[in-house]
Amino acid sequence: MADRYRIPSDFHRVEESIKRSRFITSMDHAPDAESARAFISRIKAEFPDATHNCWAYASGPPGDTAVVGLSDDGEPSGTAGKPMLNMLLHGEVGEIAVVVTRYFGGTKLGTGGLVRAYSGMVKLGFETLPTKEMVETTTRSVTIPYQSVTLFKRMLPDFEAEILTEEFTDTAGFTLEMPEEHLGKFIDRLTELTDGRANISEK
Repeated sequence: MADRYRIPSDFHRVEESIKRSRFITSMDHAPDAESARAFISRIKAEFPDATHNCWAYASGPPGDTAVVGLSDDGEPSGTAGKPMLNMLLHGEVGEIAVVVTRYFGGTKLGTGGLVRAYSGMVKLGFETLPTKEMVETTTRSVTIPYQSVTLFKRMLPDFEAEILTEEFTDTAGFTLEMPEEHLGKFIDRLTELTDGRANISEK
């Protein structure tokens, strides 16, 4: 699993008319299947009179197919959900759900036209989608001798580590949060800094 990737930072919507049909793309962060389905239900409730509310989600890192779902919602099989999911898996954004709502305008698009319309609406949404970085973090309890505190605090920025709590008894105790990817090197550096006297445990 990737330690860092982009995820949607906010709900996002775009709209376009294609051969008189009105297409509305709604996108949002969906870290798991439950949140994806809740989002889909919300959009369906918002547009209950739509001809179709087609949807897809990929609730993992970009390109990960472990937690995915899709629906053509009455469009010809394979013309909506599948091309939408394909766009999500190649969009370089993880943990995302999308609903493309269609109000039929009287002109049939044909299967090829539908595939282009639904994949194109996801692409259009990606063009202006606000994103933020997702970082896998870990929390650790650390106790160290008092003489090591200054150098310990000085090394924290190198590992993007943040102190959540401090407790001073016979030793200096800290609760730290940091990106998972830095943990191994952090432990090595702290062990070296304290001559092996640091105590590091999972929180």
